[in-house]
Amino acid sequence: MAQWDRLRQLPAAYTQQLHELYDRDALPMDVRHYLSAWIEKQEWQRAARDHDFAMVLFQVLLENLDIQHSRFVQEESLLLQHNIRRYKQNFQKYLDEPCALANTILWFLEKEKEILQSADLAEQVQFLCVEPEAMETSSQRDLERKIAGLKNEVQCIEHTMLCLEEQQDEFDFKYQTHKMEAVVDEAVKKEQMKVLQLLVNRLNECRKSTLSDLSKCLDRTDDLIDILVKKELVEWQRRQQKACIGAPDNVCLDQLEKWFTCVAVCLFQVREFLGKLEELVGKVSYDNDPVKAQKPVLQRRADTLLKNLLKSSFVVETQPSMPQGKGPLVLRTNIQFSVKTRFLVKFPELNHSMKVNVSMDREAPQIKGYRRFNVLGTKIKALNMAESQSGGMVADFRHLTLKEQKSGGGGKGVSDISLSVTEELHIIYFDTVFELKGSSVELQASSLPVVIISNSSQQQSAWASVLWFNLLSLDTKDVLFFANSPAAPWLQFGEMLSWQFLSATKRGLNEAQLEMIAHRLFGKQQNYDTHKVPWSKFSKENTPDTFWVWFDGILVMVKTYLEDLWREGLIMGFVSKGKEKSLLKKKQRGTFLLRFSESVIGGITFSWVDTTITGEPDVKTVQPFTKVDLCQIPFHEIIRNFQILEAENIPESPLLYLYPNIPKDEAFGKYYSERSGSDSPYIKYIKTKLVFVSKENTLEARSPMSSDMAQGEGLEPMNGLSGEAAEQNGSPHPLQSPLETYQPDPMLSGSVAATEDDLLMYLNNPNLFVDSDLMQDELGLADFSLPGFSNCQPPQSCGSIFQ
Repeated sequence: MAQWDRLRQLPAAYTQQLHELYDRDALPMDVRHYLSAWIEKQEWQRAARDHDFAMVLFQVLLENLDIQHSRFVQEESLLLQHNIRRYKQNFQKYLDEPCALANTILWFLEKEKEILQSADLAEQVQFLCVEPEAMETSSQRDLERKIAGLKNEVQCIEHTMLCLEEQQDEFDFKYQTHKMEAVVDEAVKKEQMKVLQLLVNRLNECRKSTLSDLSKCLDRTDDLIDILVKKELVEWQRRQQKACIGAPDNVCLDQLEKWFTCVAVCLFQVREFLGKLEELVGKVSYDNDPVKAQKPVLQRRADTLLKNLLKSSFVVETQPSMPQGKGPLVLRTNIQFSVKTRFLVKFPELNHSMKVNVSMDREAPQIKGYRRFNVLGTKIKALNMAESQSGGMVADFRHLTLKEQKSGGGGKGVSDISLSVTEELHIIYFDTVFELKGSSVELQASSLPVVIISNSSQQQSAWASVLWFNLLSLDTKDVLFFANSPAAPWLQFGEMLSWQFLSATKRGLNEAQLEMIAHRLFGKQQNYDTHKVPWSKFSKENTPDTFWVWFDGILVMVKTYLEDLWREGLIMGFVSKGKEKSLLKKKQRGTFLLRFSESVIGGITFSWVDTTITGEPDVKTVQPFTKVDLCQIPFHEIIRNFQILEAENIPESPLLYLYPNIPKDEAFGKYYSERSGSDSPYIKYIKTKLVFVSKENTLEARSPMSSDMAQGEGLEPMNGLSGEAAEQNGSPHPLQSPLETYQPDPMLSGSVAATEDDLLMYLNNPNLFVDSDLMQDELGLADFSLPGFSNCQPPQSCGSIFQ
């Protein structure tokens, strides 16, 4: 593209620099514009050094100005004729110093290149920098150029309209003069009529040219609106869907607002040009006037384009959400929610003048049992620029509530489709009217489908529905989506799972963690890319052991108790028991890792590698810790204080190195409480509950905590043995019910008889448990007796260690 053409398509900030450059008289912008192709082809660097060559270019420049002057004479452009004549006279001063002119033109061309380089650099920086703003793509840069081209074309038409008006005034003046003079001489009269006819012909050609320019301008506008509405806006809506379910996609509307507003301004200018043409035709018209024939068609086209643009410009910027909800798009009856709409055509004169009204479910499906709701609260607000940080035209509804209609036949319907409460989708509508400069257009926006619940116990299931819909549906008004819900491709599904952790903790899931989840869902496969997860396997209401119940339990636990450890990458988390063993057995004694329980909902455990008497690696695992434990003592303190006491040995911690080989205190030290030992604020909990019970080479059922059992939480098979024979063959451990009980491993039973030397592993003084004062707070705990210790106060265990 020619240098001058590139300069004309630059954003406004750089166009201003260009105007400032050509404020100087040395090289007028008109000359640069009309002779741009010739100027850019010449060797001005050589001319700056070679007097003879500079003189040749100087003479050709003057000849080109003469040619341009002749063209303006033919076009009856009096102002441009005058300007070109004046520029040629000014250039005569270089007659004796043509090299100085060459230097001047060369300087201007270099300054133009600097402006272009600045603009290109700004584009590159914006593309490379990771900011909240969307990174500009090549298609967006192309769109910017097209919009700049449209603005330039409108400016050119504005200049053409002025010339057309001048020509018409000239003709009108001469025609009225001719009528007033009443010339008798036929020869003179004939000559005057010939001149008038020539002026009419030129006026007619100018009108045709103007109409042609307007038609081309509307073609360009149509193309731009098509890109804005069918591509950019649709992509933004999809990004918003994904952002609602945790994706880090940019949903800022400022750039779209800039584009929509610019195109709308240009369309209003075109409508003004058409109005001006009608005004000119009212003053001067003639047979076969092209304006009379073409103006109505252009007017209808401009009005249609403006209407289409405006109708697409009203959007929901922030989807409905409750302050304490699990995420957006889950609403609860009688609980306030907020939602924000935005009008992307920003005309300051409309501030506070467009009223937005909220309504609900206008086209509710005729399904048996489908509920209806009324919107209560402040349902009418004006679009204004005060409620937006960026100054956009928004209506921010902050105090809306929903109430279910008691009448209206919730049980009536013509369809037999059955949807659960959390599969029922509802849409909230927003209406307003745009009125400006003779245009009146009714506008409507709608929210993404929302799930409406009546109590907090439905939150988890409702959020699962929101995740599924916005992951898979491109039709944002499909309220019957769950009547025949599609399965989710694994690649999309895994990405969505990662978003949940990313949005909650600022750290997503890596490939190894996603592979473990895929293994759990599909079994061992060479590749999971073609696999799909059905809705019923992901989440189905009233089913306690779905994948989502397990996954969300982990997510809530991490967000509530383990966010810092997770964000720093200290928790491997999603790793199977089999994989855990293979990793640890290759490491030095005392290496441990942290993983999420596969059978206890919202449970986390740790395993470490020890060595047997024969020197073989031996992986041991504690039963999972749940919120019952973590709400009383931080997990890092559990890891810090965990010790075991082998027979006749000193208590020691088996946890030495976090996988792969990070010293424990180096990994967790910054989270430790400043006080330790007897001064630790957690010592009472440690003494009364962090007691780990094991017997050498035997496996016996133990509760992770008696309070866990009281709440019906299940137990975790340890060491990849108990209850997971299937996993020995590489198949995934089946999803267990939260009420699953822990059974002794048949592979270990009877291997070595229990003896009186059973190991008691504990923290602090073993005589602690005969202190009745310390046990006052533990009366609610279950009584677990150990063989060989039947006469002792039974220890309360938080986890069992198995070999």
